[in-house]
Amino acid sequence: MKIKSLLLVATFIINFQQGYSKEHNILDFGAVSDTSKLSTVAIQKAIDACASNGGGQVTIPAGNFKTGSIFLKSNITLYLETGAILYGSKSLSDYKLVKTAFLSLYTQDSIMQLIYAENSSNIAICGYGTIDGQGAAFNAKNHDEGISRPHSIRFIRCKDITVENLSLRSSACWMQHYLACERVKIHGLRIFNRSNLNNDAMDIDGCRDVTVSDCISDTEDDGITFKSTSDWVSENISVTNCIVSSRWNAIKMGTETNGGFKNICISNCIIKTTNVNPWHDGMTTFPMTGITLLITDGGIMQNIAINNISIDNYKVPIFIRLGNRARPFLNGMPVSKVGSVTDISIDNVRVTNAHKNGCAITGIPGFPVQNIRLSNIAIQFSGEGTKDDFDREVLEDIKGYPQASQWDALPAYGFFIRHAIILLLMALNLKQINPILDLPFI
Repeated sequence: MKIKSLLLVATFIINFQQGYSKEHNILDFGAVSDTSKLSTVAIQKAIDACASNGGGQVTIPAGNFKTGSIFLKSNITLYLETGAILYGSKSLSDYKLVKTAFLSLYTQDSIMQLIYAENSSNIAICGYGTIDGQGAAFNAKNHDEGISRPHSIRFIRCKDITVENLSLRSSACWMQHYLACERVKIHGLRIFNRSNLNNDAMDIDGCRDVTVSDCISDTEDDGITFKSTSDWVSENISVTNCIVSSRWNAIKMGTETNGGFKNICISNCIIKTTNVNPWHDGMTTFPMTGITLLITDGGIMQNIAINNISIDNYKVPIFIRLGNRARPFLNGMPVSKVGSVTDISIDNVRVTNAHKNGCAITGIPGFPVQNIRLSNIAIQFSGEGTKDDFDREVLEDIKGYPQASQWDALPAYGFFIRHAIILLLMALNLKQINPILDLPFI
């Protein structure tokens, strides 16, 4: 009797462990390595079966698989083996529109994405395979991010997220969007997002406790991007050891800034031009800005530390801007206050081949940026500023779209500074290579 009881207990333990930890291979659920066929149903069945057993790993083996929208659940790891390529369908009808209860600027309408999770915890997408959104198949319209073009990855109100070691290619819109999430780890990604408009590398939006490390990205739009499209603040974030190429802003906070940004450290990063020309629209323009820090919609920016950065061949190396566009994140909700920019340090930055535009640190009348510290910064500018550049009036443009191109060349080859107090400049080495006009460096 005792032996039979022990055997029953042992059998239960073995079955429980197998049920919980057994690998769920999508091939066992009907997926086929054939991009002429959809494997959406099979992949979702594998995820659902894994979740019903308490969680575990859903494996995408080596091969070429096509899918529409799939939905991750708590305690699930989606693992792409070496040689696995997960292609997003080129047909909008294969993507499911989702209406989330979390309201932000871009979630008031139904949204679509390739891989989605909401209110889930302990989820991961990892492995050494590739996710290719085939984004060139989708026609872009103004302000249709995630509405008529799917994001490749989108997580909303999720906790304990890991996305690492993958190759991510060709999203129809932003590559990955983390909205109001906590404890996010993004590591070792190779991102090439050059097939459509709004092709950011990553968008960290109103999240807290985030680490980004050892990623290499080349994007048509912004690179490592922080947003605040609701009243949630993006805070307690570390970015390190990344190589970023971007057509517009390599490392950026904004433009959406209703909540703002707090306690963010960025270190040991290389910002460079792309090795792949031209851009998806056939243009070969130089990228715009290396580091962009913006508050324009009433939010806060506080305790930002940036150090050990190399920037090459960007028009504007550093752009810090407090404005008052005052765009609400909900329709009909007024933005009743001007935001603030304070306590920023930028140290140990080396810039080569900067263009004639110059850098900018600007507030607006009555609302200065405060406590900005620049230390050990060397910038090599092309020069070539003209008398017209020097005489041009630099408009306040308080409500304009905040970006470095709004003023073109500034009347300073180093830093144009306006409406700023308690600004500390230490050990700056600013050099014009080809000075047509001897402009002041500040």
